[in-house]
Amino acid sequence: MNWSDNTWEKATPIYNDIIKMPFVTHLASGTLDIEKFKFYMQQDSNYLEYFGRTLSLIAARVHDINHVLDFIRFAEGAIVVENALHESYFIEYEVKGKTSLSPTCHHYVHFMQSTAALAQVETAMAAVLPCFWIYKKVGDFILETQDPHHHPYQNWIDTYAGEEFGLLVEKAIALCDKVALECTPQQQERMTEAFITASRLEFAFWDSAWKLEKW
Repeated sequence: MNWSDNTWEKATPIYNDIIKMPFVTHLASGTLDIEKFKFYMQQDSNYLEYFGRTLSLIAARVHDINHVLDFIRFAEGAIVVENALHESYFIEYEVKGKTSLSPTCHHYVHFMQSTAALAQVETAMAAVLPCFWIYKKVGDFILETQDPHHHPYQNWIDTYAGEEFGLLVEKAIALCDKVALECTPQQQERMTEAFITASRLEFAFWDSAWKLEKW
């Protein structure tokens, strides 16, 4: 069993909790309260700014020059492509100006940045993987279970369940599996621990939107 299969097996209970949580089930049915979705989109916009910076930091630290280019492209996708999705909703819902980071968003981005700066680079690669992988899994789940009628959040679903995003996810998983082969069992375990922590923060991020979390 390769590193990603083994790690996903360990993270599966967290993913199962995510697809059962109120934010995701209401997103799938199209009944998610608009204020909760707007809160989520604003915090996700905050998150993506730091996520792009984190990916760029990883790009500067990876050993293989080809991986440098891969993570630069990941950063570009986070900043350009996904932000375009946010901007379309901000225009639709007349959301103006940035908002401060929620407690969970603050925790998540600082976990990523500190890991990218201070941990072994392979661990940092694993720490950012759930943002790719879990979003794709959730996007696919919602696409399969959504209300077939007009859906207010269809653009979100189409982005994360789409083929283009799926190719990025496959690439990110493959990169982690490749570098894991060069790691010791102890180093692989640290990669897995970082992935699990980030997966828990994915749950917390959506839960914070459901609760309209404040300091």
